[in-house]
Amino acid sequence: MAKLEAGALEKLLEGLKTPFDKNLIVGYDKADDASVYKLRDDIAVINTVDFFPPVCDDPYMYGQIAAANSLSDVYAMGGKPKLALNIMCVCKEMDSFQISEILRGGYDKAMEAGCIITGGHTITAKEPVYGLSVTGFIHPDRIIKNSGAKKGDKLLLTKPLGTGIMMTADKADADLVSKEAMTPVYENMASLNKNASEIMAEFEVHGCTDITGFGFAGHAMEMARGSDCTIVIDSTLVPYYPEAISLAEMGIIPSGAYKNREYTTNEVEFAKDIPLALQDIMFDPQTSGGLFIAAPHADELQKALVENNVEAHVIGEVSEKIGVSLIVN
Repeated sequence: MAKLEAGALEKLLEGLKTPFDKNLIVGYDKADDASVYKLRDDIAVINTVDFFPPVCDDPYMYGQIAAANSLSDVYAMGGKPKLALNIMCVCKEMDSFQISEILRGGYDKAMEAGCIITGGHTITAKEPVYGLSVTGFIHPDRIIKNSGAKKGDKLLLTKPLGTGIMMTADKADADLVSKEAMTPVYENMASLNKNASEIMAEFEVHGCTDITGFGFAGHAMEMARGSDCTIVIDSTLVPYYPEAISLAEMGIIPSGAYKNREYTTNEVEFAKDIPLALQDIMFDPQTSGGLFIAAPHADELQKALVENNVEAHVIGEVSEKIGVSLIVN
């Protein structure tokens, strides 16, 4: 994975000064998914950006996944993406067809989201990179932050874990994981969190984030820290790709998982009977992962999501702060 580990990012941001602005509702102080700026009493703008090198050999699928991942931060906050700019690096080994297919994947996914790509910037580099800078809109009173979880909330997850492990295996040796096993992985990464976000907005929701490069444990820890609570997860309820367990047992784990584990040191507590492979899945960096939602009426929300063909699992609950940020039983 290409993402800079969270611990290093925090150190790089230390001491950087930004001007105070009362209309900046969300900055990076809570490690939230995007920035939010209030324009007027009834509208705020959401800004986010994301990009990464190819995650698969199919350029069209790569373009879709990169775009879905970029749009996800707006969805995690309950907003609607409206405008986007391409961010692209091309290398000399790429032909015009590959470049066009990546862009087509991005444009098709943006169109599905109801978001207009209005331009962008392209440079040459040693390896290809693609993503979007996205602008979305939301009512200032309806922003869903990653720092609002409350004691008693139940926690839902809308996509299975293990994409990093699965892609690592697929890149290392095509014989390690079948095409049939990889198909749902790529399809899930390319799927928008649009429906989940729109349904979530109809319910009382206290907190939400999308699971991406810092892994499930890292993003859950950030939600717990920002909300001054402890998140308690039932490991038997966590969805993941079945093949990811056996691959993790073989030691096929992306380097980012080790960095994520280090980042959460002293903040995550596993029950003694949790297998190491399952722990590795919790730290596995995800690409275009699902929404992780804290809501008081999670059973009703889960029912609505499933009825609208959105995978959703209630996997834990929020407790008062009891030492560590994340407990996995």
